Amino acid sequence: MATIGPSTRSIETMVELIEAGADVFRFNFSHGTHADHAENVAMTREAAKRSGKEVGILGDLPGPKLRINDVEGEIVDLRPGSEVVLTTEPVLGTPERISISYEGLPAAVSPGDEVYMADGRIRLRVTDCAAEEVRCSVEVGGPISSHQGLNLPGAEVQLPAAGRKDLEWVDFAVEHGIDLLAISFVRRAEDITPVERRVRTSGADIPVIAKIEKPQAAERAEEIVRAVTAGVMVARGDLGIELPLEKVPTVQRHLLALAGRHSVPSITATQMLASMVASPRPTRAEVSDVANAIFQGTDAVMLSEETAIGEYPLEAVRMMDRIARETEPDLPYGDWVFNRAHSDEADVANSVARAAVSSTYTLGLAALVVPTRSGRTARLVSAHRPRLPVLAVSPRIETVRRLNLLFGVQCVIAEDWSGITALLDECAQLAKQTGVAKSGELIGITAGLPRQELGTNLFEVHRVP
Repeated sequence: MATIGPSTRSIETMVELIEAGADVFRFNFSHGTHADHAENVAMTREAAKRSGKEVGILGDLPGPKLRINDVEGEIVDLRPGSEVVLTTEPVLGTPERISISYEGLPAAVSPGDEVYMADGRIRLRVTDCAAEEVRCSVEVGGPISSHQGLNLPGAEVQLPAAGRKDLEWVDFAVEHGIDLLAISFVRRAEDITPVERRVRTSGADIPVIAKIEKPQAAERAEEIVRAVTAGVMVARGDLGIELPLEKVPTVQRHLLALAGRHSVPSITATQMLASMVASPRPTRAEVSDVANAIFQGTDAVMLSEETAIGEYPLEAVRMMDRIARETEPDLPYGDWVFNRAHSDEADVANSVARAAVSSTYTLGLAALVVPTRSGRTARLVSAHRPRLPVLAVSPRIETVRRLNLLFGVQCVIAEDWSGITALLDECAQLAKQTGVAKSGELIGITAGLPRQELGTNLFEVHRVP
């Protein structure tokens, strides 16, 4: 997954990113206007057309994040040892005085508290609080830019889960056919409801992803994972500021395992190849970080500033793709069939998915083909981590794009099916056309289709013509 920004906002660059291995493009709605992102959507769809591969678009809602307002010249530098005033007044920011979007800031902090900016790279220490301003000393300095985030570890910030601007971006997503929505700074399962309600009342069905980047969310991870089906994102940038840094790897591993147990897709994000913002090569530690997330069971790994503002976006995507391809053959596929995904309740569809995956070992199948309209069956199959190729076929272009998020799943558009025979025949033909199986090989076909149409929880073994 690659974040689109100034470094990658052209059709030609997007085509290169797709060909290099990017399956989903992330649009960060914290930056840019509706017009900017409408153009991004149009460019993405054209790039997909030129590359011959559908890609998903994930719209990332700003959420209840504290932010710096506009600063002079878009970037100002805070010098270590200097003093800076954080004010709730709408002034143009300077190194001496910076406007903050949160009116409750003076009441949320006390002298001695730490304040972080620029994804934790800058640290301030509160020295005094007044009615509309907070005076701080700069302990770790550096550049800050307009609309960057601000973190108050341990402080209770009274902001709604989805504010007016978030809901306006939801409307934008519905209007422009965004495939997935990520909800930032989720703290509890109920925080997902306003966005889902807005999507439904708009007559759409965009799946939502919960971003885990607050301590409260990490503590309530089980209820949040149960509340979503589109996925969870381990957003380690803010998580590494809000929590002691040494706790983040353990939280990441726990979240990925939890998502796997509930057959919920997972994304590991933020600073995966951070050195590639300014260098054509990552560090060995960054390569290991990406590989470890894959070993822990993440469905997707995400590039943020590496592709949004970095100097080497294409190289970053290629490197991420190379790491994944080198790591994936060593995953414990056979073990994961039975001990990774499970349901606390009797779930026939999940049991059929597990049986289909295990059959790839016992029946000598070349691939699994999954007809799906909503994508649920493909999600359940992917959760059991089959070693062999999985081809999902769907008559809905939205489903084709969304399934790019899943581990090990290739998805293609297909005609709607009039009956079970047509379904099996087309799946076998598509398996051959896409190269996942050869003539004469056996494939497994599994689907959870509405009972009134083609039956339900199908599993068939079919020979490729």
